[in-house]
Amino acid sequence: MNRILACLARNQLLISLTVLALALLFPLVFPSQYSIRMATLCGMYIVLALSLNLITGYTGQVSLGHAAFFGIGAYTAAILATRFGLNFLFTFIAAAIVAGLAAFLLGLPTLKLKGHYLAMVTLGFCEIVRLVEMNWMGLTRGPLGILNIPPPSLWGFTIDAPIEYYYFIVALVVLTIKLVQNIVDSRVGKGLIAISEDEIAAEAMGINILRYKVMVFVISAALAGFAGAFYAQYMSYIDPTSFGTDQSISIFIMIIFGGLASIPGTIIGVIVLTLLPEVLRGLMDFRLIIYGLILIAMMLVKPEGLLGNINFTRIKKAADGKKAGELK
Repeated sequence: MNRILACLARNQLLISLTVLALALLFPLVFPSQYSIRMATLCGMYIVLALSLNLITGYTGQVSLGHAAFFGIGAYTAAILATRFGLNFLFTFIAAAIVAGLAAFLLGLPTLKLKGHYLAMVTLGFCEIVRLVEMNWMGLTRGPLGILNIPPPSLWGFTIDAPIEYYYFIVALVVLTIKLVQNIVDSRVGKGLIAISEDEIAAEAMGINILRYKVMVFVISAALAGFAGAFYAQYMSYIDPTSFGTDQSISIFIMIIFGGLASIPGTIIGVIVLTLLPEVLRGLMDFRLIIYGLILIAMMLVKPEGLLGNINFTRIKKAADGKKAGELK
């Protein structure tokens, strides 16, 4: 097993380029609209799960209301596109800003607390946002939802074909992975990991815990807002039922299954748990029960998830050091 991990660590760039090439070829090999649609939804959930893993996996803060920021981004984009006719460049940026601002206002008082207060607060926040979306008829049209959301367009080019949406979400996934990886590899990322392991020790080292937590919480929510903007303009219709607590729990289970603090694990977790309900379509009403059973089994067999606690950068350095020692 160690040799396999070392091999994967040494060839991360090659593996990443191969996966990207396969992703680009996917709609050409599987051209059916159903396949492309499922792959597009997988891409959207990858963005959502990576954003949640940034706060939960790398910082150790449990958030159970990620769908609230997803919904805020979706409604922001939908309202700006339908009522003001703004193009997707403005709707996406606005969705990220509004979701990030909501996270800042929520996180500033909440993240001062320790323990699982954030989990409880975000769970309640998600329900509050859903109720606002359900009852503010003048803004969100309540249970009627927002209809006829225009597709993304810029400078006369409109994204309206399934394959175009697919390549659009692939670009967003690549940008999200790059952003998360850069954060993790930076000084900020090291600070986040230190906070997740021991807050007292991190504070003693001079790390401003509240600033780091709030910053990553805002970034996480902004990325969820991006995903929400894509969802709104991809589906062309949204209503509050898509942004409830069950959606938050589904995203949370994806990162637990794939592995906390693991980008490859998150991607695997999303793909497996997004496609599983389609494979078991007859059991769609029992989706959360199935997810729960999978989560229980994972906690018993491999609590850290499929690729949790596997640091490929560290493994590569160790393997290179061992190889250099053997050459000597």
